Amino acid sequence: MDDQARRLRERMRNASACPTRLVTVSSGKGGVGKSNFSLNFGLGLMERGHRTVLFDVDLGFANLDVLMGISPRKNLFHLLEPDAIVWDILEKGPGNLDFIAGGSGFTQIMELDEGKLDRLYSRLQPLQGYAETIIFDTGAGVSKESLRFMLSADEVILVTTPEPTSITDVYALIKMLHARDPNVRIRLVINRATSEREGKATAEKLAMVAKQFLNMEIGSLGHIADDPHVSKAVKLQRPFLLAYPHSQASKNMRRLVANYLQAEQADTQPRGGLKGFFAKLKRFV
Repeated sequence: MDDQARRLRERMRNASACPTRLVTVSSGKGGVGKSNFSLNFGLGLMERGHRTVLFDVDLGFANLDVLMGISPRKNLFHLLEPDAIVWDILEKGPGNLDFIAGGSGFTQIMELDEGKLDRLYSRLQPLQGYAETIIFDTGAGVSKESLRFMLSADEVILVTTPEPTSITDVYALIKMLHARDPNVRIRLVINRATSEREGKATAEKLAMVAKQFLNMEIGSLGHIADDPHVSKAVKLQRPFLLAYPHSQASKNMRRLVANYLQAEQADTQPRGGLKGFFAKLKRFV
C-alpha cells in the first residue's frame, strides 16, 4: 500500500500543469473506424510526449479493450464505490496509454442524479492536469448519451469515410449538434481515403455545406489512408501505429496528430476541463 501511495504521489508531481482538453470522438454511423481512430490517435499523442487518457464510453458496444487485446478489471462505474480512487480503475494499454473502460457501467453512469455526478467529478478530478488530453470514444450515430458527451466536451472530432452514406450521416449529426449548440467546435477526420485528394475533397465538401446552410466553420485534422495494415492490426489486437509503424495509415496518423497539436497550441479559447464538462453534463439530468 505504501509503495502504491508513493507511485501515486510521483505521478502527481510529474503531472502536466497545463489545462486538460476534453475531446469527444464520434461518427454518424457505425463501421467507419471511429474506435480504431481514437486508440491510435491517443497513442500518436503519447508518442509526442502528450499524456493522454482514453475513455471507452461506447454504450453497449465498447470494444477498445478488444482492439488493445486487454481485459479491464474495472470500469467507470466502480469509481462510485466507497473509498474508490481514479487510479484504481486506470488501466495501462499498449504504448503506456492510460485507459478507462465504460462497459456495462456506462449505462448506469448516464442515469446518475446530480449528487452522484458531483461525486464522480470529485473522484475524476485528479486527471485534471495529469492528462493533457482526455479522449471520450462514444457510440456511433445519434443517441441521448453520445450527444451529452459531445455537447459537454471542449471539442468534437467526427470520423467519416468518403462513402456517400457516411457523409450523409455525419452531416445529419453536425446539424443536430449545431441546433443544440451553435458554438459547438467540430473537426473532421476522413478515414479510409483512397488518396490524399479524396480525403481533402471529402472534408472540403462537408465544410462547404456546413458553411452554406448552417453558417458554421468546420475544420479538418486530415485523412487516413485505406490501408490493409489497419485490418491486419485489428486481427492481431494491436494498434496499427505500433504493429505497423511505417505503414501509410501510421504516417497519416502522425501527420494528423501534428495538425491537432499545432492547432491546440494556437488556440486561445479557454478550456472547460473536467469542471466545465460536468457542469454541462448536469444540464441534461
